[in-house]
Amino acid sequence: MTTLTQPAPEKKKRSSSPTIIMLIIVLIAMSLTYILPSGHFERDGKLVVPNTYQTVEKTYEAKDILVGTGSEENAMPVSLLQGLKAVPEGIVEQADLIFMVMFIGGMFGVLSHTGVIDAGLERSLSITKGNVYLLVPVLMIIFSLGSTFMGMAKEYLLIIPMIVAMTDRLQLSRVTGLAIVALAVKVGYLASLTNPYALTIAQPLAGVPVFSGMSMRVATYFVMMTICIAFVLWNIRRESRDLGNIQYTFDTKKLSLRHVTILIALALGVVFMVYGSQTWSWKAMELSTYYLFLSIVFAILGGMGPSETADAFVSGMKKVLIAAVLIGLATAVSIVLKEGQIMDTIINSLVGLIGSGNSYTSAYAMFATQLALDVAIPSTSGQAAVTMPILVPVGQMVGVSPQTTVFAFLMGNGLTNVITPTSSGLLIFLATAEVSWTKWAKYVFPCFVMLFIAAIGLLTVAVATGY
Repeated sequence: MTTLTQPAPEKKKRSSSPTIIMLIIVLIAMSLTYILPSGHFERDGKLVVPNTYQTVEKTYEAKDILVGTGSEENAMPVSLLQGLKAVPEGIVEQADLIFMVMFIGGMFGVLSHTGVIDAGLERSLSITKGNVYLLVPVLMIIFSLGSTFMGMAKEYLLIIPMIVAMTDRLQLSRVTGLAIVALAVKVGYLASLTNPYALTIAQPLAGVPVFSGMSMRVATYFVMMTICIAFVLWNIRRESRDLGNIQYTFDTKKLSLRHVTILIALALGVVFMVYGSQTWSWKAMELSTYYLFLSIVFAILGGMGPSETADAFVSGMKKVLIAAVLIGLATAVSIVLKEGQIMDTIINSLVGLIGSGNSYTSAYAMFATQLALDVAIPSTSGQAAVTMPILVPVGQMVGVSPQTTVFAFLMGNGLTNVITPTSSGLLIFLATAEVSWTKWAKYVFPCFVMLFIAAIGLLTVAVATGY
C-alpha cells in the first residue's frame, strides 16, 4: 500500500452549508405563500379530482407575519413561527426514516471496527488490480438493475460506505464513490422497466396496463446508463490525471476466517433484507430494526464486547447525524406549501401551461411540470397520485397519449431526484456517503444537463411515434 508520488495538499475551499441552503429554500417557500393565491382541489382519498380547483380567501394582518395561523376555510400566509415550527414537524414526520439512517451509520461503525471492510476491499482490489474502468461499469449496471426492476433504493444504503471506502483506497473522491451508486439507482428509477413503486400507481391512473410501453423505457435505460457510466469514468480519469503518477500495491494475503465469516453474514444479510423488503413490504421502521440486529450479529462474529460495540455504534451514528436536520428541513418545504395552501395553486398553474400548445410543446411542458413539482413532492408514488388524474385528460385534449404522459412523469420525477435538495432519498444517500449537497450538485450538474437533453430527445421520439 504505497504511492510513488503524493499529490500536493489542496487548500480547502469554503462551501455553503447544506443546512443554510435548505433553510433558504424553506424561507422561499414561506415567501411564496404571501405572493401566490391559496386554493385547493377536491380529493378522492389521495387522488386529485380534475377540474375542481377553487381559490380560498386569504387575509392577514401585520402581526400574523410573525405568529399567524390559517385554516382550511380562511387561508393565511405561513408566519415566521409556523415556518420554524415546520422544521421539527418535518423531523417528527420523517422520524422513522431518520432513525433508519442513523442505525445504518451505527451498523457500519460496528462493521468498520471489525476491520472487515478494509480487508475485504484490499482483497477485491488485489484481485482486479484496481482496474476501476472494469469495476465501475459492472457495479453501476448491477445497482441499476435492482432499482429499475424492483424499485430498490434505500437497500443500497448498505453498499454506499463500501463503495466510498473503495474510492478512498484508490485516492479518488468520496463524491465519485457516491456517484457510482447514486447515479445508477437514479437512472434505474428514471427508466423504471418494471419498478412497481412508479408503474403500479402511474400506469393504472393513466388507464394503461401496468407494465405496458416497455420499448421506450428500455431505450431510456440504455441511453441514460451510457451517459452516466461515461460521465463517472471521465471524472475518474480526470481525477487520476490531477493526482499524477500514482501506483498501487495491494495486500495479497487471504482473508482471515473471522473476516470471511462476517462477509458471508453481510452478504446473507443483504439478500434477506431485499427479500424482506419485497415480500413483507418492510418500511423504514422494520429496516431500522433489521440494521440493529445485523449490528449485534457483526459484533458477536467480530469478537467485540458490549461496551466496544456500543462505542462503535454511537461513533457511526454521529457521522450521519446531520441527516436528521436536512431531512427535517426538506420535509418542512412541503409542510409550508400545504399550510399556506399554495401547493394546489402551483399544480393548477402548471397544468394550465400544458394545454396551451401542440402535442410536442405539451409533452415538454409535462416534463417541465414534473421537474418543478418534484421539488415540492419528491415522493414518486405521491407525485403520481397528484398529477396523473390531471395531466392525462389534459394531454389527450392536445394529442399526447396517456402512455407518453406517464413517460413524461417518469422522466421529470426521476431526473429531478438526481439533484433536488428536497429529496429525502438523495439526502440519506449524501449523509451515508458523508458528502455535502453543494459538493454533489457541483459534481453532478453537467451529467444532469446531459440527461435533461436526452430526456427531451426521447420525449420527442415518443410523441412522433405515437407512443
